[in-house]
Amino acid sequence: MKKQMHHPDYHPVVFQDASTGKSFLTRSTVTSDRTVEWEDGGTYPLLVVDVTSDSHPFWTGAQRVMDTAGRVEKFERRYGKRKAL
Repeated sequence: MKKQMHHPDYHPVVFQDASTGKSFLTRSTVTSDRTVEWEDGGTYPLLVVDVTSDSHPFWTGAQRVMDTAGRVEKFERRYGKRKAL
């Protein structure tokens, strides 16, 4: 790291999923006025976020599968089939 350059403070932070309540400890440059005592006995800044891998549909398996064949048929009904050149 360059001595003349100011680097952001990179420190441990606890992120908590707002919908599931699951928390995880990682490192980040974000700050927060809220704190939480972690399993190791340390007190860390707490950031409550809307979505994490614990609640995101892609990671939980609740993601909807798009029906591509149905989308094509709907498009063709609306705009007609393309004529061959």
